[in-house]
Amino acid sequence: MTSDANAPIPPSDLPSTLGELLASGWISRTVAAEMAANLEVRIAEGTPLSVGVKGFEDTVLPQLETAVLAGHDVILLGERGQAKTRLIRSLVDLLDEWLPVITGSEINDDPTNPVSAAARALVAEHGDATPISWIHRSDRYGEKLATPDTTIADLIGEVDPIKVAEGRYLSDELTLHYGLVPRVNRGIFAINELPDLAERIQVGLLNVLEERDIQIRGHRIRLPLDIVLVATANPEDYTNRGRIITPLKDRFGAQIRTHYPREVDTEVEIVRSEARLPITELPISVPWFMERIVVEASHLARRSPAVNQRSGVSVRLTIANFESVVANALRRALRQHESEVVPRITDLGAAVASTQGKIEIEAMEEGREAELISQLFAAATLLVFRDTVNLPEAGEIVEAFAAEVVAHTGDDLPAAAYLSLLADVPVLEPPVRRIAGNGAGDAEMASALEFLLEGLHLTKRLNKDASGARALYRSRG
Repeated sequence: MTSDANAPIPPSDLPSTLGELLASGWISRTVAAEMAANLEVRIAEGTPLSVGVKGFEDTVLPQLETAVLAGHDVILLGERGQAKTRLIRSLVDLLDEWLPVITGSEINDDPTNPVSAAARALVAEHGDATPISWIHRSDRYGEKLATPDTTIADLIGEVDPIKVAEGRYLSDELTLHYGLVPRVNRGIFAINELPDLAERIQVGLLNVLEERDIQIRGHRIRLPLDIVLVATANPEDYTNRGRIITPLKDRFGAQIRTHYPREVDTEVEIVRSEARLPITELPISVPWFMERIVVEASHLARRSPAVNQRSGVSVRLTIANFESVVANALRRALRQHESEVVPRITDLGAAVASTQGKIEIEAMEEGREAELISQLFAAATLLVFRDTVNLPEAGEIVEAFAAEVVAHTGDDLPAAAYLSLLADVPVLEPPVRRIAGNGAGDAEMASALEFLLEGLHLTKRLNKDASGARALYRSRG
């Protein structure tokens, strides 16, 4: 049981002894049966299996629901950053809120069917007076990141030298210190990156979950644990870097393939809910087109032959880029003493640093990573501009720039500098207003104007001379 002061406190009217528990009519059931029954209720009520995971409603979640209803152990197969771990953790909500255990049990012994030697002895001694405790569903979940140095002691257990020193015999089951898996008895145990687990450790895990016995330094005991096993694996690891031994692979009733968000709008929703914006007293407003450009850049990277697709392009990349762009806009707002934080196209340059290291570039010349990333954002900007901006004034704008008009932009220019351009070139105001939306403030109008100018450049209507974070837009003539 957790000792966290903020841990949930069980209701005071729950049974406190084995006799009271039996009299209450409580019926023991397996973890798989418990999860299936609770999922049946959620499906009937129209409640989604996982509230916090988006983009899997018609693909992954139906398969996962089927696996849970079938009582299967599950392995989620997918590239990094596909919400596999979050999806697994959401399964905890399918457990009963409170579960009775024998007080003092290290492995959550069922009061009606204890499996550890200590719990069996306690029930034999006290009978119906055996004390009962209640654990919250949040304490019935265990998780381990598989690494090559993971040992049997970590997962299964080890002989406790202190207990031996206290006078117990090595043959006594009470000398054992239980590992992670037994301590999640009657719960859910998750293994992340399962192929990275050494094969000999996988064999030991199989013994616990299938044969129901363990051997620790020649000490063998029967331990019929009740655990739902879930695991994650990267497809590349699954087939090349490591492997899951065949008997353990057979233990999983379902293998479910995850994926990245397939719709831009879905990933925009994820970014909005997951991004941690800077803590500032200034209001932050991110234009819709900036959101879409950041997301489209990730979608383009997932299709780019220059990016190693085996390692994937995580949604965490999109979130990090979004945070970097907003942070750069905040830096400018503070420096220019502006009253609002609104990202612009020039802030996309800040995303180069947050992108490098999160994607793997295929073999190319040294130092070209930044150039490739900049090209991805330019392509994303062009895509968003073409798909969303209706520009009947394009001819008039091009004609206005032919009359010696130039436009300066940069992440060090205040919004007022952009508004001066709108005043000097009135034909720009209607499309900028449409992009920014009615009621847009000065900073939002400046951002929309820069987006418009970049779109005109990318569609080959204006020339652009760039130098660092500054740019000049002019006629192509």
